[in-house]
Amino acid sequence: MDIRMAAAHVLVILLWGSAFAGIRHGLEGYSPEHLSFLRLFIGSVALLCYAALTKMKLPERKDWPVIFLFGFLGFAVYQTALNFGEQSVSAGAASLLVSTSPVFIGFLGRIFYQESTGKWYWAGASISMLGIIFISMGAEGGFNLGFGVLLILIASLSESLYFVFQKNYLNKYGALPFTAYTIWAATLFMGFLAPGIVDEIAEAPIGATMSAIYLGLFPTVVAYFALAYITAKSGTSEAASSLYLTPAASFIIAWIWLGEVPASMTIAGGMITLIGVSLTYFKGRNEMAESSLNIKG
Repeated sequence: MDIRMAAAHVLVILLWGSAFAGIRHGLEGYSPEHLSFLRLFIGSVALLCYAALTKMKLPERKDWPVIFLFGFLGFAVYQTALNFGEQSVSAGAASLLVSTSPVFIGFLGRIFYQESTGKWYWAGASISMLGIIFISMGAEGGFNLGFGVLLILIASLSESLYFVFQKNYLNKYGALPFTAYTIWAATLFMGFLAPGIVDEIAEAPIGATMSAIYLGLFPTVVAYFALAYITAKSGTSEAASSLYLTPAASFIIAWIWLGEVPASMTIAGGMITLIGVSLTYFKGRNEMAESSLNIKG
């Protein structure tokens, strides 16, 4: 692995790991839906500049309805549910809950594509669910925490749907253009929830606004460019392999940035969850490695 490849891996891990802490910080000044809109809007503007510089082609009109659906599931629902969930769930715990998405992906593949799911998958899924219970017990908040965990799992399921059905369109348009299309679509959806954002920007602490800008530019845009570089050079399996470190990076960054000290039960639940998710890969299928690329904030 050369220095550029190593740097790309580190960049993806740190940027996606930092997104969960960035969300918690952004929520100090913004409502969950406004934070999602602001993040997507900033990312959309950056991607529009990239599209203009590279003369990116627009998608075929017949694909617009599907792209809007993917944008709704993969970004609008995902980010909004995650934001609401992080009102009561710590950044580190949220990253662990999102990391269960390969379990959902395997289940959806079984339902819609009749893909085989052997004993390793079901063992991994069961262990992951046990880990989620430990994570739920490891933080404070009672019923509110349970609802926050449920929202983050809904976010993970929503993005799993996005990744399961996007393959044909990735092959058709390429990863970066297709991501741009879906982010633009998601921004339009979130625009319906944007009223009041100007007043909120005026009243929000500068730190919360800087976090929203950071989320829009770096985890939403720059991380995808780094991931595309890794995938182009080494394939999806290598791109996915290092993303197991994203939850660990999230815990460390949240500790430094927000002062969040993880409870021992949360750490134990995280280890159990990651072991369970790892077992789902023992089928040895490249599709599972490719699908794991959605472990992000």
